[in-house]
Amino acid sequence: MTNANTNNVLRSIPAMDELLNTPWATQFSGSLGRETVKNIITDVLDGIRNEIRKGTPIKAPLNELAVLHATSLLGKRMLSTLKPVINATGVVIHTNLGRAPLAAEAIRAVHAISGAYSTLEYSLEEGGRGGRNDHVEWILCHITGAEAALVVNNNAAAVLLALSVTAAGREVIVSCGELVEIGDSFRIPEILAFSRAKMTAVGCTNATRISDYRNAITENTAVLLKVHPSNYRIAGFVKSTPREELAELAASRALVFMEDLGSGLLCHVEAPFTNQEQSVRDCLKAGSRIVTFSGDKLLGGPQIGVIAGSKQLIDKMKHHQLLRALRVDKMTLAAFEATLRLYLCGRQTEIPVIGMIESDKSALLKKARNLCRILKRAVATVKATDFTIAVVETCDAVGGGSYPTDILPGFGVAISLRSTSAETLATGLRTAPIPVIPGIGDGNVILHVRTLLSGDDQLIAASFTEVVNRLYAMHPPESS
Repeated sequence: MTNANTNNVLRSIPAMDELLNTPWATQFSGSLGRETVKNIITDVLDGIRNEIRKGTPIKAPLNELAVLHATSLLGKRMLSTLKPVINATGVVIHTNLGRAPLAAEAIRAVHAISGAYSTLEYSLEEGGRGGRNDHVEWILCHITGAEAALVVNNNAAAVLLALSVTAAGREVIVSCGELVEIGDSFRIPEILAFSRAKMTAVGCTNATRISDYRNAITENTAVLLKVHPSNYRIAGFVKSTPREELAELAASRALVFMEDLGSGLLCHVEAPFTNQEQSVRDCLKAGSRIVTFSGDKLLGGPQIGVIAGSKQLIDKMKHHQLLRALRVDKMTLAAFEATLRLYLCGRQTEIPVIGMIESDKSALLKKARNLCRILKRAVATVKATDFTIAVVETCDAVGGGSYPTDILPGFGVAISLRSTSAETLATGLRTAPIPVIPGIGDGNVILHVRTLLSGDDQLIAASFTEVVNRLYAMHPPESS
């Protein structure tokens, strides 16, 4: 295309005012704002100009192309990308899906606090400034047996703050087998470095003995650190040092024994944990002076990090400058306090994570059979011979990243269409108006019922019907 032709084509691109004053642009302006719509249309027009200058063949009329691209992009910007989904994966503590769903009590507490002023940092008795940590500290101490407790925005922050106070500029001894990475951002060596502590790794990947810790202690040692393995397991010959021995060694040398428990287990749970999961109270009773843990794993609450243990050490953390950058907001505190109160009065089975983990097979089988019936009724009007919907046994999991080897036997519903791959059907369910995140196995889409919340079965049926109708509109099935 010559420069003259290119310029002629560029001049035929619709003007901004022409597009901005159309009914569809006016409609989007009501939700996104006129300036936002103008900026998005500008980006679209600039993109078309760049394609023309590069010599890309443009087959559609430029006005139609501009409208098509602009309305498509504006439509996407109209929708929130953070939306609720149905977890049918069977993974209870699913990091990518937001980990723990909150209990009804916690949801009510968030709703009550979020739309009003509150006593976040105000004392009604004294008529002046209060402390946001006060709302949950006494409950944490009562449940765990800790002398004191402090909350921050997640467990990584809890570890960072605790090490910054106890070991800045000094040595922390940790087992080689516990230098874990969680997700793509939390690495124990990097957290240690960021806290200005010097790491001394001892033992081997699969075996670390008390003598390894003892021999590594120097005049500059401050902390013996034990880290929860969380997202990996070592099988075969494995030797780790019991926390009781580490606590005794630390006490004899005037060191701090700190444990990054991670999981946040506050009560006994009927689940076959492969690493014999310990509760926070057990760790403190065994001699840990500081225990850090998450609020949104086995505890079943919101994302939060807890530091529990020695009052002397935690009082120092409460006055550390880093705390202000790590503090939690009023809605998180409201949800966390409400969750803790369920433990306080023995109602922890109302917490979804606890209830899902402890679900017995007979209840899950009943749930799966009910979902199977609902799905069959939902698509009964679709005349096809390539449908298979059946109850199957499943292998569920406590957590995808947190507890990858802790398998829970369960039930689900397997769906297959001979004319459609499982991947295509799964994609359809994920992109439905009510997104459903399923599992896939043996060429089937698997809907694990363990992780379904109340009312999810009807929502799944609506999404499944919509997906099937869409697939059959494109590829009509043969009549029976």
